Amino acid sequence: MAWRKGCEEVANSKPLFLTIYTVVIVGIVVSSFYVFSSIYSTNPSAAQSSAWLSSISSEDTRVTDQTLNVSRSATVPIVPTPFSWAQNERPRSIWDVPPTNKRMPPLSDFRLTKALVQQRVKDNVVIVTFGNYAFMDFILTWVKQLRNLEVSNFLVGAMDTKLLEALYWKGIPVFDMGSHMSTVDVGWGSPTFHKMGREKVILIDSILPFGFELLMCDTDMVWLKNPLPYLARYPEADILTSSDQVIPTVVDDSLEVWQEVSGAYNIGIFHWRPTESAKKLAKQWKEMLLADDKIWDQNGFNDILHNQLGPSVDDESRLVFAFDGKLKMGILPASIFCSGHTYFVQAMYQQLRLEPYAVHTTFQYGGTEGKRHRLREAMLFLDPPEYYNPPGGFLSFKPYIPKRLMLSGEHNVESHFTLVNYQIKQIRTALAIASLLNRTLVMPPLWCRIDRLWYGHPGILEGSMTRQPFLCPLDHVFEVNVMLKKLSEEEFGPQIDFREYSILDNPSLPSEVKKSWLDVQLCKEGTEGCDVSNDTTSVGGKLKFPKHSNEETFMKVFSSFKDIKVIKFSSVQDAFQGFTDKDREDKFRNRVKRYVGIWCCVPDQSLGHIYYDMYWDEKPGWKAIPPQTSQDDHPPW
Repeated sequence: MAWRKGCEEVANSKPLFLTIYTVVIVGIVVSSFYVFSSIYSTNPSAAQSSAWLSSISSEDTRVTDQTLNVSRSATVPIVPTPFSWAQNERPRSIWDVPPTNKRMPPLSDFRLTKALVQQRVKDNVVIVTFGNYAFMDFILTWVKQLRNLEVSNFLVGAMDTKLLEALYWKGIPVFDMGSHMSTVDVGWGSPTFHKMGREKVILIDSILPFGFELLMCDTDMVWLKNPLPYLARYPEADILTSSDQVIPTVVDDSLEVWQEVSGAYNIGIFHWRPTESAKKLAKQWKEMLLADDKIWDQNGFNDILHNQLGPSVDDESRLVFAFDGKLKMGILPASIFCSGHTYFVQAMYQQLRLEPYAVHTTFQYGGTEGKRHRLREAMLFLDPPEYYNPPGGFLSFKPYIPKRLMLSGEHNVESHFTLVNYQIKQIRTALAIASLLNRTLVMPPLWCRIDRLWYGHPGILEGSMTRQPFLCPLDHVFEVNVMLKKLSEEEFGPQIDFREYSILDNPSLPSEVKKSWLDVQLCKEGTEGCDVSNDTTSVGGKLKFPKHSNEETFMKVFSSFKDIKVIKFSSVQDAFQGFTDKDREDKFRNRVKRYVGIWCCVPDQSLGHIYYDMYWDEKPGWKAIPPQTSQDDHPPW
């Protein structure tokens, strides 16, 4: 054979040729090994990504085991600073979690410097957010979404050492802002909240002199599409800012028509180039805020830009001269750089058939909990695995809404409350059943006929793209923050856990939950198959259950299905008679009547808001009207 003849020739050759043949053959074998390895091995980037997602999805045990080492010890090995790679090397993958048997570098290694920022810059751009430990889950969500978009040139500023330590042990690029901020949620509008705003301005003023473009973001926003190619379309812009505009000025993906923008410029998403005009703006904005602690950072930003606004830079780009008459500004379209209104209420991007780049959880109610719930409804929030598989399992139901309540008559306050109250009554029953069975309630989608704002309006904002009726966020009607609050069980009965309406469709739902399902069909007692017995079983994952059942019947039947992960009722109307124990019934009522909030607001009235009432149907003659006097201005409990 040919290969045997070749071997014989090699054996009979001189030593020099023997060496050459050997090297060639070994080279072929080694090359073949690497080729086949690359073909048949697992994709390394996918494996790394999976490991990283796992690390940020689960509880971080390293944080409690490690202490922040602020002084180097000669006897203890120190992990190199996370920004120590050479400038010409590729940045280390953010999912490279530091070894657990090492101590953290000293705090000084996380100081914001040009060299530190340089490690994350790509095409001279860095994306930055910042926060304290209370917003850890928002920050992890922000990071995950960017990594899903294959964007890695970002940094996170830590306002407290607890967050810095936690992010470091997760392998996330972090720097110390030296703020010594509280680790708890400070609340919108509080003095500490305003201090955080000033930290943002100081941060911008510190980074711009480094010579990098800066895309600054709040942590309560999420990226849906890589924004960098879009921003690069406007190389002449010194600054590109998002806004609170709710009326579209364009129907494509171009910048807003600045002359038609009436909403405030929003500093939750804005892009800065390191031009002299931009650096001058940042410096003056910082000096303004530091001189007067009563000025809200966003108001100050708007005021200083309006010192001079106009004319247009040219006839095509929609950039405008602002601030000092030299700074070139563009306003990002609110249809795709979305606010909480254009995304969650108007769904403007859907109606215009555009792809959104970002959503910022503004225009919402219920504080931080309301923001978190909105992102969960949109399946954009990163939660740990146990969130999708709670103890006791889920309780779900299919809501029933007559067509006339959705579509008949005018869309006004009266028709809106008629629609919402019809849904509230069903949710009240579902909350009682969930409490009885110790299950987590999956809230249903909620439909509204008119919008909710902070001021009087005619139902929807004129010129906006709000459809009627529309799928409204839960916080338009329910006090999400109150529902999540740990109330005294002695006074309010047991906690009732709940989840967003979309959770059973979330890709993060474990297969063991998806496969463990019981459909419950309400039936009239006495009809065929509608009997209750001690050996009640389901047929093909379906169960017939009598309407108007009492607490004893519920416990008798569903005690057999404790291991089922999801129990879904075809309806909850007329499903439950109420708690047998009066004390438990009273505590339940005391709890859930606090769950609903207000609608706002009837125009041209000093008291224009109207309270929702969980037990509206038990009050003859109940009407959706604002409080008539200041003494009447209180929740219905």
